[in-house]
This record gives sequence, C-alpha cells and structure tokens, in this order.
Amino acid sequence: MISAGRSSAGCTLPRGCDTQGLWTHAAGYAQAMSIIAFLVIGLIAGALARLIVPGRDPMGLVATMVLGIGGAIVGGFLARALFHDTNGVGLFGSTVGAVILLVLWHAFVRRQRSGLRGMRNRVVH
Repeated sequence: MISAGRSSAGCTLPRGCDTQGLWTHAAGYAQAMSIIAFLVIGLIAGALARLIVPGRDPMGLVATMVLGIGGAIVGGFLARALFHDTNGVGLFGSTVGAVILLVLWHAFVRRQRSGLRGMRNRVVH
C-alpha cells in the first residue's frame, strides 16, 4: 500500500504512514498534558507559597491550586512588565506571584478581622 507517495513497508501506524492524523492526535495529547502540568505546577507553587508566608491559611487542596494558578498569572504579568519576558515564568515565578497574592490576602483578611474584633469590643453586653 502506498500512501501520499510514501512506501508503507515497515510502517506500524494503523492508517499507513500518513502522519496527518498522528499530528492531530499528538497536538490534542500535548494540549491535555500542558493543562495537567499547569495544574500540578499551580498546586506546587501554592503549597510553597503557603510554606513561605507565615500565618494561618485554612484552605484546601483546590484553593491551594487556585492560589498557585493565580500566582502564575501574577508572576507572568510581573515578568513581562519588569523583564520583558514572554517565555513564561515556571515554578519560581509562580511561587513568587503566589507569595504576593497570599501576602495581599493576609493584609485584607487581617484588616477585616481587626474591624470585627474592634466592633465586638465596643458592643456593651
């Protein structure tokens, strides 16, 4: 069998040696793997940020992953703005961005909690 001008001798592909279908399958597989890798790096970056920043962080696995993914977005934005980097930030930049988000979160929550505590102290029982 000859497919697209190529000999099929020694070819182990089910459709012959036509690689057009193979490229479509490989691109879809690579896209799915990049999403999984993005989620795993987000989880690792979020966990590292929670280890670096002191304080109580009552969040689960999914919230830690969202923190890491948000850190990747913030880290990518900062890398592009400060260093004109367009290649992506990787684990280090994601962790730095997640630390920034977590510090901002602590500042916001601390302000909210101190307001409630202050209000509770003012209420006469």
